[in-house]
Amino acid sequence: MKKLPIGIQTFSKIIEGNYVYVDKTQHIYNLIDNASYYFLSRPRRFGKSLLLDTISEVFKGNKELFKGLWIYDSDYAFEKHPVIRLDMSNIPNKTPETLENSLMRELNQLAKKENMDISGDEPADLFKHLIESLHAKYGQKVVVLIDEYDKPIIDHLFEIPVAEANRMVVKGFYGVLKSMDPHLWFTFLTGVSKFAKTSVFSELNNLSDITMAEDYVDICGIAAGDLDKHFGEHIESLRPLRAFQNCDNIHDEIIRWYDGYSWDGINRVINPFSLLSFFVQKRFGAFWYASGNPKFLVDLIKKNPDEFLNLKTLEMTEQTLDAADFNKLEAKPLLFQTGYLTVKEIVYNGVAPSYMLEMPNVEVEEAFNKNIVAIFTESGHSEADSFQFGMGKALRAGDLPKALDALRALFASIPYNLHVDLEAYYHSIFYAVMNVLGFRMETEVAVSKGRVDAVLELEDKVYVMEFKYEQCPPDASDEKKQELFDAALKDGMEQINGRGYHKKYTGSGKTVYRVAVAFLGRDDIEMRVELCE
Repeated sequence: MKKLPIGIQTFSKIIEGNYVYVDKTQHIYNLIDNASYYFLSRPRRFGKSLLLDTISEVFKGNKELFKGLWIYDSDYAFEKHPVIRLDMSNIPNKTPETLENSLMRELNQLAKKENMDISGDEPADLFKHLIESLHAKYGQKVVVLIDEYDKPIIDHLFEIPVAEANRMVVKGFYGVLKSMDPHLWFTFLTGVSKFAKTSVFSELNNLSDITMAEDYVDICGIAAGDLDKHFGEHIESLRPLRAFQNCDNIHDEIIRWYDGYSWDGINRVINPFSLLSFFVQKRFGAFWYASGNPKFLVDLIKKNPDEFLNLKTLEMTEQTLDAADFNKLEAKPLLFQTGYLTVKEIVYNGVAPSYMLEMPNVEVEEAFNKNIVAIFTESGHSEADSFQFGMGKALRAGDLPKALDALRALFASIPYNLHVDLEAYYHSIFYAVMNVLGFRMETEVAVSKGRVDAVLELEDKVYVMEFKYEQCPPDASDEKKQELFDAALKDGMEQINGRGYHKKYTGSGKTVYRVAVAFLGRDDIEMRVELCE
């Protein structure tokens, strides 16, 4: 049984150490054979670094490393080329000056390893000199591989002056590549986001973007068909363990938890980091999500809570998915680019396709919603669990007073600096709590006379819910608060009854509750409940 390469991004170490390797070399062959400048966007921890390291070994001519893999028996000649490999995630970028100095230091170190001296006043000058010098030294054109191209920008998305200054640094730096075309054999850049691509690569306009290309949708990640082939023995080793004795089909449960990522709506792949972590830890868990949440997403969630109310079956154009302007960030394209949404289906209406998006799997959906609660309330995950379990127990029992107590406790934990005067803020937190509990609460549900804020349907109960938020002065008297509550609750219940939101469910054989919830802020919450006869 081959070892599991958890955290290993070096191709030679995987091969020489007898670790599992899912063969991507036919893709690499096709890349080399068809063009010379490429760009690929994929979520973090999805195998981009290993892909670039594998490409590097191909161009270094290390054929014996590839014995048993597709490219070894192909007609590829394994001709040696000098390789420049840069990982921008390892380049400090706190300020544009730090970024420039770090790039120059890195390039000088690469030159030193080649026993070469290069000179220049800016990173672009050193980069140009290094490429020319390597070409001259080896008599072969140079290969340039750049990982996490966008890191100097996405680290500062809410510090726009720094992000813009860093963008100008890397724009000039990457722009060198076009003028170096006579010295370059192959160039490949990867990153998480596409929103920076247009503004960064405006001068390098000969890049072929293979992010959504049908031929390369599984260039990173593990296809479900490869699961038994490469990990069958590992799956079998889990069956005797107590944690899996009640799991009828471990293979299918792995697919449910970690599969589902797609860039064409047809071919789906498993998150490699989550899969390997699952086998190492011998349990299901949100490993990829726990490995690090991008700070810019956390900030965006706090800034635009209504954007995260319902992330099911979204429809977008490819132009929207690219989200090219980081000065006008849109949450949902970023969620797609960073791996929290994926392509469910591509619909062709005329020339331009529409992309239907959804969350890829159980890991992402449950962990994302749980983190929403923790972000908005600044409570720890264990404290968030306590709120959620109390809420779930009360709703399953039909005990609405206890559900209200749990709701008050949850919102009382929200610091004043995070409180947002928006109905959608409260609605989105409640929605996230329900999803974490395993309830599939539907929002903005269409009925004959309008849209219901939320419907929570259990095996024997249905809760038809309207949320109302009223701004309340901090020094308001109890009488004033009660007046606002009464008006909001009356409005919510009249909306449910007047538009017949509940009638869709009254013939279901389930107990139907009409629930109006009014928020005045934090733990100032009241609820009115009517049972449908």
